[in-house]
Amino acid sequence: MDTDTREPERFRSCIGRFLRHIGGVERLSDNTVRAYSGDLQSYLDWVKRRQVDPFHVTHAELRGYLAEMSRARYSTATMNRRLSSVRDLYRWLVEEGVTTEDAAAAIVSPKRAKTLPRTLTEDEAERLLEACDGREARDVRDRAFLELLYATGARISEVSKLDVRDVDLNQEQVRLEGKGSKTRIVPIYDLAAERVRSYVLEARPGLAAKGNTREEALFLSTRGNRMSADALRTVFERRAVAAGIDRRVTPHAMRHTFATELLSGGADLRSVQTLLGHADLSTTQIYTHLTIDRMKAAARQAHPRGE
Repeated sequence: MDTDTREPERFRSCIGRFLRHIGGVERLSDNTVRAYSGDLQSYLDWVKRRQVDPFHVTHAELRGYLAEMSRARYSTATMNRRLSSVRDLYRWLVEEGVTTEDAAAAIVSPKRAKTLPRTLTEDEAERLLEACDGREARDVRDRAFLELLYATGARISEVSKLDVRDVDLNQEQVRLEGKGSKTRIVPIYDLAAERVRSYVLEARPGLAAKGNTREEALFLSTRGNRMSADALRTVFERRAVAAGIDRRVTPHAMRHTFATELLSGGADLRSVQTLLGHADLSTTQIYTHLTIDRMKAAARQAHPRGE
């Protein structure tokens, strides 16, 4: 077996070890590990196609990897994500003593066009929250889910992980587990607590009775099982359509709306960063642009010479 064949296979083994490390030791979520796996498989495919030695890859070769993705018209976001995965892999390989070379660390990420996140208007948010007007168990469940999503700004994956014990209705607060298994406590408003209480007391017991095991999850399917992030996303999309909202709106828009309204209401940036579970303040700063745009629009509408 020649070197060109042997090295990529050894590199594949290293990728497997890295994925087990971030899943088992760093305790990243299954979705995150899958994303890393997809990114690194794409990189491995390129390594084999271009006959690159992955343990001695050069700066110029990695720039060629980015150039190939650019020619294939991959989005800047996808290119940056894949490059980030490759960087993390090589950083770990150096720490493990597998290689001493880390050309990936010196590669500059492609610049992204600044795009502001999509938020819901006050009217859209109200219509969405009122979209579950039935008395069936799943209507009560969906109403609690949407109200909780709006009250906490949580990621859909974080809501899926919630157990009943994570919601303290007396203190009106929720314990969320974010990226890297970091936990945070987020307060909720009275109506959200009331909606969740109604669901837990009136609807959840009936859903739980349909399951075969004692399920601790807060949100249960009609079969009594924990609802996955995908299942909750489907609920959101179905209720958004029923409310007459653009079907392209995602649950993350609720998170963006939560952050924007806090900042518009006078919350400081650090507090919003903590509530959202952002590791980096720069991630939160995007919402300051949204609030400025809202203030400009309000000023134009309210000022007598704004027309």
